[in-house]
Order: sequence, then structure tokens, then C-alpha cells
Amino acid sequence: MSQIQPRNPLHGVTLAQLLTEMVDRLGWAAMGAAVPIRCFTQDPSISSSLKFLRRTPWARQKVEELYLHHKPTWRPV
Repeated sequence: MSQIQPRNPLHGVTLAQLLTEMVDRLGWAAMGAAVPIRCFTQDPSISSSLKFLRRTPWARQKVEELYLHHKPTWRPV
């Protein structure tokens, strides 16, 4: 059952969408500098990052915070 979450800025955004947009906008190097995890710094890929972030709540939280921090400044591509 889906709940309405009008004040949750991540509602409706999947982790894959979030990660893909961040890689396109920031790049792996900037993401690795902001959130120093190996899946961003050593041989990065979307699939390895998704696996790690789904199993590691603290890392996922940091990535979501980074996304929310940068999202308001992004212009449409």
C-alpha cells in the first residue's frame, strides 16, 4: 500500500534514479570525495553501488543527504 508523503522530497525517487542522476551531475570523483566509500572511489559502477547502498543504511543516508543538498541547484539538462 502506498502512502501519501507530501513533505518527503525523496518520495517517488528510486535509489537507482537518485544514483544515476548524481553520477551524471556530480561524477564519481566528487561523490567519492563527499561520501568516501569504496564503491564510489575504486572501480565505481551503478550496480555495485546499488548493492552496497541497499545493504548499508548509514551509507545510503549519506548519499540521500548529498542528493538533497545538491538537488536544488541543478538545472534541467
